[in-house]
Formats: sequence, C-alpha cells, structure tokens
Amino acid sequence: MSTYIYAITASDHPVRLDGLTGVGEPASEVRTVKTDALTAVVSDAPEGLRAKRRDVSAHQAVLERLMADGAVLPMRFGLVGPDDDQVAAALEGNRDGYRERLTELDGCLEFNLKVTRDEDDLLTEIVHESDEIRRLNEFTREHPDAQNEKMRLGELITEEVKTRQEREAGEITDRLSPAALNTAIGDPVQDTLLNVSFLVEREKAAGFSEAVHKEAGRHSEAHTFRLNGPLPPYSFV
Repeated sequence: MSTYIYAITASDHPVRLDGLTGVGEPASEVRTVKTDALTAVVSDAPEGLRAKRRDVSAHQAVLERLMADGAVLPMRFGLVGPDDDQVAAALEGNRDGYRERLTELDGCLEFNLKVTRDEDDLLTEIVHESDEIRRLNEFTREHPDAQNEKMRLGELITEEVKTRQEREAGEITDRLSPAALNTAIGDPVQDTLLNVSFLVEREKAAGFSEAVHKEAGRHSEAHTFRLNGPLPPYSFV
C-alpha cells in the first residue's frame, strides 16, 4: 500500500503520536519510518484521497503536535510515496539537505500575508497622476467610436496597474522583511497585489504581527491586509 507522508523530523524528535488519527475513512493509524538521522511521520494512504475537512484537519493536527516538540519539515496535504521502503530511501538519500533545513526551521513559524487594494481606488489614482491616461480617458468619452485610442488607453492602464502593484508589493515586503528571518513570494492570487510568506522566530511572532498592523496603518482604507498564521513553515521546506 502507498504511504501518506505528514512530516519529516530529526531522529531525536519525541514524535508523540498518542491520540492522533490519520487521513482516510476509517481513519488510518499514524506511524513512523525511521533512519539513523531522520524520521518520517506517515500512515497508509487511502485510495481516492480528497481534501475533505476531516482529512485536512487530521493532517494539520499531526503537524501541530509535532511542531510543539521541535523542528519539523511539514509536507503539504496529499503527499504520497510508493511505500515505506521508498520513503526510507528518500530520507537517506536527502539526509544532509533535510537535516540542514531542520536546523534552519528550528523554533520558526510561517505567517502568510495577502494584500488587496480596491480597484476603483487604484484607477482613480492612475487617472489623476498620469496626464496621458487622463487625456485619452477624456478623449474616448467624447469620441466613443475612437477604437485606436480606446485600445491605447486600455494598454496604458494595464501597464500602469501592473507597475504600481509590483512597486507597492515590493515596498510592503521590504518594510516587513527585517521582522522575519526569510520571505517567500507566493503564487499570484486573483485581485491580490501581494501574496507573501514570512519565516518568523516563534518568540518574535507577536512582534511580527504588530509590524504588520503598523504597516496596514500606513495605507488607506482601500487596502485590506489579511495575515494568516502561525502556520507550519510549508513555504520554506
């Protein structure tokens, strides 16, 4: 049977699994696959596994228990290996890299920040500050059939939106980065100008949250800051 993988820890991690159940219906038994240096926390992988609430919660509960006792390399939901022997071989084959990353993540948590800005607010700013866009906007209103000017106006606005969003995202990230050990830019999210994760020392988590709160205060009500965490450091594995 295939092996579902929750996390990788050092071999001396306590790995307290009592009372935990794994993914699947009925719930699978959580166990370990060990080498001299590392431990993988695993269970049997059920067929047709989907991200149902119970299974995602079971996955998260295993990670939270492990993180309470030491450094963990958390695996994202749904990672499956061929079998326990192949998992052990992967641990041994990547031993040095895994151990190095465990050292880097020891005592750290992840926070994910998403920032959005009201589109109308941004467009109003662009029209106000760009003479060419303002001219074309006025011209196309007076001349509804001016297709070339409409196309040019759309191109300029698209370019300006991208430029301003990238600049603003970079400025926010740069101001928050000193409060974190590392940053990881996430995949683009629709209607979101910034999706970034921060690796933060556990004892400095409150200070980081306060830094985000202060950064949000620098921006208008058209901006929305959504901070999610603390999380297992998925983005830094």
